[in-house]
Amino acid sequence: MGFSLMEGLAMVAGEPGQDPAGEDARIASLEARIAQAEHAEQVRQGTKVQQADDGSRLGNRVLAELIGGLVGGALIGWVLDRLLGTSPWLLLVFLGLGIVAAFRNIIRLTTTKRSDQ
Repeated sequence: MGFSLMEGLAMVAGEPGQDPAGEDARIASLEARIAQAEHAEQVRQGTKVQQADDGSRLGNRVLAELIGGLVGGALIGWVLDRLLGTSPWLLLVFLGLGIVAAFRNIIRLTTTKRSDQ
């Protein structure tokens, strides 16, 4: 009694499988409560789904703050070192202050709620 591959596939395809159950009211209720909780959390945090344009603008602003803080601090420190003859100490101090100011501004940018939300 040998079965061919086609006969085996026909038997498997013809056998009834497990009937799909109708949607359970408990699952629908749970999904609705999860969606409501996610919405409430987004409102609480003041966030919404950002569009790609908003994200690229924020990224460019963060990059500008970082570069501006580094370059500005280094430039001020270098000029003061040249004028006062304290090389390289003021350059290092103002470079550090520029980094701190840049990160402070980046944190402020990314944590404040915008008026359009």
